[in-house]
Amino acid sequence: MTPKQLVKLSNAIGITAILLLVYWVFTFIIIQVFGLKVFRENMTETFYLSVLGILALMVGSLIINVMFNLTRIAETKNNDDTNTKSNKKTYLILFIIFPIIGMILFGGDYLTSNKKEKMLIKSAKSILEKNEKNSSKIVNYEFSEEYINETSTILEIYSETDKNFPSVNLLVKDSINGSPVYLGFNQSNYEKLNDTIEPNKKEYLYKTTQEEREYLDKVFSGKSEELRYSNHDGDYELFYPYKKGKKIIVLYFSEHVRYGKLGS
Repeated sequence: MTPKQLVKLSNAIGITAILLLVYWVFTFIIIQVFGLKVFRENMTETFYLSVLGILALMVGSLIINVMFNLTRIAETKNNDDTNTKSNKKTYLILFIIFPIIGMILFGGDYLTSNKKEKMLIKSAKSILEKNEKNSSKIVNYEFSEEYINETSTILEIYSETDKNFPSVNLLVKDSINGSPVYLGFNQSNYEKLNDTIEPNKKEYLYKTTQEEREYLDKVFSGKSEELRYSNHDGDYELFYPYKKGKKIIVLYFSEHVRYGKLGS
């Protein structure tokens, strides 16, 4: 390979590396700012390693250019005019790639979230149907040590049944000193009871947002039986109402998927 060919190759590699770096940084920033769930674990490590590789290509091409002391030779006016038109077209194409990357990322995030929602709902329905006997027990809510212990065991079975639900909580509506509240029970409540003489409702209060309270109010008042699915920053949540006769409970399934994030 002649020095001239080597220089052209190094220029091509350098320009390609710069474009890859710009697009990759743009992609990473979009994912971090909007919390898009497209790539799974080790995103940060992958980003750093890929940037390091791209920088290595850029430095290598720069060294080759310096070694051969490159100079740009002025071309004829006609060629300049032709090159100017060609450059405008090239710049336009390169700019268009940015919104294309954005659409791919947002589209991938939507498809990921939609797929996860369907999978969680299907899994929740399957768990309840295949454990009908246990489901009938927890729907008969009464605040007692026996109910809490039994519910804790049942929720542990639910949690271990499907790998998509590492955490399952039972939500019920109750009252403390006449004020309506929502109580939450999980598989670790049995251990909590061993440390107390009698269960206290205040220890089982379930903290909610205003939107969640509005949703739960509708469910427990019988005005709605809709599921509530939400996701944010890798946290997937599903509120699944379960009704038998006039009794209503809500199973809260959650899953956290670790997505690569800066500083994670």
